[in-house]
Amino acid sequence: MRKMKNSFEQWLGELPVSWGLSRIASLYKIRNTKVSDKDYMPLSVTMNGIVPQLETAAKTNAHDDRKLVRKGDFAINSRSDRRGSCGISEYDGSVSLINTILAPLGEMNPNYYNWLFHTTQFADEFYKWGHGIVDDLWTTGWQDMKKIMIPVPPLQEQKKIATFLDAQCTEIDALTADIQTQIDTLEQYKRSVITETVTKGLNLDAEMKDSGIDGAGGTPSHWKTTRLCYECYIRARLGWRGLKADEYVDEGYAFISAFNIQNGKLVWTPLNYITKERFDESPEIKLHSGDVLIVKDGAGVGKCARVDDLPMGGTAPNSSIAVITPSKNLDYRYVCYYLQSAVFNNFVLLLYNGMGVPHLTQEVMSKIKILVPPLKEQMVISDYLDAKCSEIDAVVETKKSQLATLDEYKKSLIFEYVTGKKEVV
Repeated sequence: MRKMKNSFEQWLGELPVSWGLSRIASLYKIRNTKVSDKDYMPLSVTMNGIVPQLETAAKTNAHDDRKLVRKGDFAINSRSDRRGSCGISEYDGSVSLINTILAPLGEMNPNYYNWLFHTTQFADEFYKWGHGIVDDLWTTGWQDMKKIMIPVPPLQEQKKIATFLDAQCTEIDALTADIQTQIDTLEQYKRSVITETVTKGLNLDAEMKDSGIDGAGGTPSHWKTTRLCYECYIRARLGWRGLKADEYVDEGYAFISAFNIQNGKLVWTPLNYITKERFDESPEIKLHSGDVLIVKDGAGVGKCARVDDLPMGGTAPNSSIAVITPSKNLDYRYVCYYLQSAVFNNFVLLLYNGMGVPHLTQEVMSKIKILVPPLKEQMVISDYLDAKCSEIDAVVETKKSQLATLDEYKKSLIFEYVTGKKEVV
């Protein structure tokens, strides 16, 4: 077992006795040359490393005030809200001024330090040295970053560690990608099951007719096609009379956002709360069991969830969510499944193609067509989909747990080897 010593740096813990310890400034120098992205390819500093900027973003953000990056430089975003965005550049190019650009000095293995700088522990230490008014705009500049103490293993050991982590993490990443592909496939399968069932029903021998809805194809002849607004009470707020985040309270009435709608269900954590006065201002959008919610604005437009119960008591949605209350002719579960189908998803995709920022306005929602089986058949369909989707969701959750385990293992592996707590043999 190798001999260890106290580094006297809390974020590093013990290091091998043969390793040195030095400030970042002794291994890197700052590159602070301002350039134009007309002369140097615009790059983005991301959690996946340094990548060419998307053409649309480059056109939108084109300006002369940028920093030069040379191939082999290490770039790191100085802001805490971009935590983990860093890497070695494979290109000569230009990046935003919020990034710190470092050029390696002397004999060292840049890839070893790239692994070190990607650890969670270094990110914590990096932002500990920062300054700012609010937590999510905390910035760590070079004058502070250069003082951070980092390990200096013998050069040959740096190379061994970097090579070892390259190989090990490539295997972990491949396994992660495979599991993610399985999850994506299961999610696609789930949507196909939902789509097939809400458009064709469960009776394979049913007489069919043209549904009259794009993407739905044929549907049982005894089903009717109508508009959602004819069978449901749809409403939403344009705002909340000037409600601001600083009005949220620790205890009160649950105030849900698009974030609380996940995988067709309501997720009750985290939650914001509003006062009784704010809750009572808009009684028309107070939620009840049997309602269906749909995100009408922003990137999550089209996401939906059903309200099976209200475990938090009185609950209301924010202005990004519309509330749908089905008539007595509709099973609310069936409505929610229909809104999760590929038929409705295609309708939403047309919105994305037709407007810069999509919105499910009252006018747009009035155009949504829906297939309506007899109520008893709706309930049979909903029961079937509840059981089937629960099976699929259980498998997906198992695989997501595997992803989380792999992620934690990878983080632990990297930190243990870059700090010498485990030795490459």
